[in-house]
Amino acid sequence: MSAPLPPTELYASERAVVLVSCVLSFLGSSLLVCTHALWPELRTRPRQLLLYLSLADLLSALSYFYGVLQDFDRTSWDCVLQGALSTFSNTSSFFWTMAIALYLYVTIVRGSPTGTGLLCCFHVVSWGVPFGITVAAVALKKIGYDASNVSVGWCWVNLDAEDRLLWMLLTGKVWEILAYVTLPVLYILIKKHINRAHAALSEYRPILSRAPAFQPRTSIADKKLILIPVIFIILRIWSTVRFILTLCNSPAVQNSVLVVLHGIGNTFQGGANCIMFVLCTRVVQTRLFSSICCCHCDELDWPLQRSNSSWQCPEPHKNKDVLDPERAKPLLSST
Repeated sequence: MSAPLPPTELYASERAVVLVSCVLSFLGSSLLVCTHALWPELRTRPRQLLLYLSLADLLSALSYFYGVLQDFDRTSWDCVLQGALSTFSNTSSFFWTMAIALYLYVTIVRGSPTGTGLLCCFHVVSWGVPFGITVAAVALKKIGYDASNVSVGWCWVNLDAEDRLLWMLLTGKVWEILAYVTLPVLYILIKKHINRAHAALSEYRPILSRAPAFQPRTSIADKKLILIPVIFIILRIWSTVRFILTLCNSPAVQNSVLVVLHGIGNTFQGGANCIMFVLCTRVVQTRLFSSICCCHCDELDWPLQRSNSSWQCPEPHKNKDVLDPERAKPLLSST
């Protein structure tokens, strides 16, 4: 690699935007974890995998928040610690994102039974590989100050490392690029399989294709299958662009718009997952709004004040979409 570019200066406005993104991602990941803890009937296997992804995104948001807040200008013990935590959590997030796609592919397209063995394999790879890489990088003193040319204030691969390109790839970029390829391929295969299944149902059971409750649910699931890889790529591509510009020693890497997009893309994954799998998922959305409504009713103490009236605190809506976690068909309706 050629001599590194001068450090990228971060403006207060850029840092503020990225810090807000970190907070929103933390809140979104926390909400995903809370919904999993509060409502056992929603604990399908895909949502269990989503829980682990949310934990990785939560740790990632915290570590990035500290890094952007500090805006490191040299390698220090907290720089190395923050860089190690963000490297581990960010890489783990890539693996869990691909694990969810692989699980849906194996279950829906291949129709293969999935037991605890596959889940254990996911745990070993998605936690073990990032942990091993991070420990090796720290032990070999590869984590440190990187002048914000491939980050936005936080620490990553040490600027002084002679083999920094290799470690940039190992600690994130190679897995990021692998996800760019793997996610679209798997989700396209899943969507094609579902479309074929719908066509077969429409041919032999025409009533299903005309049922008013059937098409909205399937269309929503189809849209999510498209959105999952698209949103991932939209968020992460700016990091890859700045990485390539750094390799080319281009001053464009310090463009303010690119810096902000990179900062948001790396930190907002938890927020994006919350929007898709909580706020835009009818089953979870109904549960969440019902709980908020009931909490509001409890605060007003309606049952005591209006014991002789017809006003009652609304019961949580028992949506028929809340399905048995062990059945194969509900995989998409609950995600």
